[in-house]
Amino acid sequence: MKDAYSFHTSQESLDEEFLNMRNAYSRIFTRCGLKFRPVDADSGNIGGSGSQEFQVLAESGEDEIIYSDGSEYAANIEKAVSELINPPKEELKEVELVHTPDCPTIESLAKYLDVPLERTVKALTYKDMGTDEIYLVLIRGDFEVNEVKLKNILNAVEVEMATDEEIEKLGLKKGYIGPYKLPTKIKIVADLSVPEISNHIVGSHQKDYHYKNVNYGRDYTADIVADIRTAKVGENCIIGGKLHSARGIECGQIFKLGDKYSKAMNATYLDENGKTQYMLMGCYGIGVTRTMAAAIEQNNDENGIIWPVSIAPYTVDVIPANIKNEVQVSLAEKIYNELEEEKIDAMLDDRDEKPGFKFKDADLIGFPFKIVVGKRADEGIVELKIRRTGETLELPQNEIIAKIKELMKIY
Repeated sequence: MKDAYSFHTSQESLDEEFLNMRNAYSRIFTRCGLKFRPVDADSGNIGGSGSQEFQVLAESGEDEIIYSDGSEYAANIEKAVSELINPPKEELKEVELVHTPDCPTIESLAKYLDVPLERTVKALTYKDMGTDEIYLVLIRGDFEVNEVKLKNILNAVEVEMATDEEIEKLGLKKGYIGPYKLPTKIKIVADLSVPEISNHIVGSHQKDYHYKNVNYGRDYTADIVADIRTAKVGENCIIGGKLHSARGIECGQIFKLGDKYSKAMNATYLDENGKTQYMLMGCYGIGVTRTMAAAIEQNNDENGIIWPVSIAPYTVDVIPANIKNEVQVSLAEKIYNELEEEKIDAMLDDRDEKPGFKFKDADLIGFPFKIVVGKRADEGIVELKIRRTGETLELPQNEIIAKIKELMKIY
């Protein structure tokens, strides 16, 4: 890791340095030749008031990124938000208990009653793994709970679904849980969508029965109402455009830590009035080896790695086709020495192997350029092969260094 920390006497100063580091990291990843996005991210256990990740885009990435096609908005799925559009309001109706045989899932319930999923509210039971307290979590039937958002709302280290045994101990009936006429005392967390759905359908705590026309505020309330849903592809972005999804590899992250750690360590300073104040902190990190691995994920083909020039361990592989040909070997050594004099990282492959074997190795390792000194060596002509495009150029030996320098600015 490359780690850095900053210390400040005001929020404005911290915000300014956070932006400086965001811009610096963006330049670093750009110079590494990577396709990446800075995205809003959850601060996790590190904490603080704000965080951004630098996600290198790759199909093999472990993270899902949500981004807008109409704005600069981008966020990790753990943090992403979207515009909430609820079904139209209806005149409130009286609660009704209805028979719903074999409908333990929200999908089977909506199908049986022939109602849209957005008119239902599903109830899930989650446990705070730090305190063992169990919460009833409510969300619109077509939405999914974002467990990271839920964890943060509860200020929990981790949350997990309650087990069947824990649900039964509370007197709840799995598949038929709801907030109306709860048979046990349990704290309720409701997504922002729930209070807006008039006459919704919920579980009745009885097998094969549900309540219709239940309304938030009139029939029940929640202890916490907050955004706990997972944003979805196709929804409207809160600042314009539609949301899309991509996979990413997190290679860097920056945090506004605030005074979380300075308070814990009693790290203080005296302000201009001689008063003791806690320092405000920022934290910034890049995964160096992870960035290298991500570069390979983005830059490869069936033959091996295709290193961007800026981070290639070696830029040029100089290959004499026939190691027993003195003219080829002499010219290859001359070109290699000239590259070294120009501070261009190069290797001389003087192994006594067939040319095809050495070419395959060069492609596998990912040298941006190969210089092949072959049968035209006695004319002073060599081949320059560009790894990324597969293009081959025949050039006089005295032009090869200038051409390499030119191509290094492109690749």
